[in-house]
Amino acid sequence: MIDIALFGLGRIGIMHGKNLMRNRDFNLKYVYDIDRNLTKKYSKILKAEAVYNPNIVFNNKDLKAIFIASTTSTHIKLILEGTKNKKIIFCEKPLDLSIKKINQCKKKIKNLNPKIQLGFNRRYDPGHNTLKKQLSKGKIGKLEKIIITSRDPDPPSIKYLKESGGIFRDMMIHDFDLVRFYLGKDEPSKIIASGSNISDKRFNKIKDFELASCIIQSKNGVQCIITNSRHCSFGYDQRVELFGSKGMIISENKRENEISLYSSSSTSNKAPLLNFFIERYKDAYKNQLNDFAKFIKKNTRPLAEFEEGRRALIIANAAKKSLVTKRFEKLTF
Repeated sequence: MIDIALFGLGRIGIMHGKNLMRNRDFNLKYVYDIDRNLTKKYSKILKAEAVYNPNIVFNNKDLKAIFIASTTSTHIKLILEGTKNKKIIFCEKPLDLSIKKINQCKKKIKNLNPKIQLGFNRRYDPGHNTLKKQLSKGKIGKLEKIIITSRDPDPPSIKYLKESGGIFRDMMIHDFDLVRFYLGKDEPSKIIASGSNISDKRFNKIKDFELASCIIQSKNGVQCIITNSRHCSFGYDQRVELFGSKGMIISENKRENEISLYSSSSTSNKAPLLNFFIERYKDAYKNQLNDFAKFIKKNTRPLAEFEEGRRALIIANAAKKSLVTKRFEKLTF
């Protein structure tokens, strides 16, 4: 088994902790959070040793890997420390909100043979991942258009939104990464974005958006359209459509079950959508963790690494800039 330490015991950290505890490849040895009470509480739940000083983790030469699910502002520091101490690293997205810090980190770790997997879990979703496989097999011919819809059922707390970096760097960053996943070697070349607030004026106070859309064009001319919303009355709306010269493939929403009711008062009445990311991407998180185990044991490259995080943030920053310039912004990686 692989001894691993988990940093961060918020909502997503706890979810990852439970997945690590259940995975046969891992032994969750240490848990750490800046909140000592959380560390103490979840060390018992996750059956791991509570540590109150991160150096205990980094100085343990028998510990192979660390899992970073702490607040975004801590990611780069933990990556630098982990790489210096030859740990194999999993880091949740985004790497950081500052591309300058990310670029500096890249330079510092370049000669240390860093092994870093990034938490773009949607690449591992069975539906979204199958699209990539079908595309690679030529099932729809030459790719011409990518359409991604991503709508949360409800917005996070205002406290979270203030610290998140905004809808492009917090929410749509997943979709920017998916665009690159499907485009492959055909990198995005330019982007234009729009954002607005209609139903929830609280977003105006924090200078963020509840609704956002982007158009990205690749070097080969593929059009990529992304639509995001921080609210959705009918559940967690997650769909991807790839359109090509010979057809189209779609990764649909997931539901509580696949039953459709037909009666005198309604037809094709379907079960509700799964309500949020932990339920919707349950299989993706498991597949992602299995890939991390292979990365550690067999040195096979994961689907998303440090560079995927860096490039996704570059796209997000360009989207934000285009709101001001009101024009397409060039993407340079």
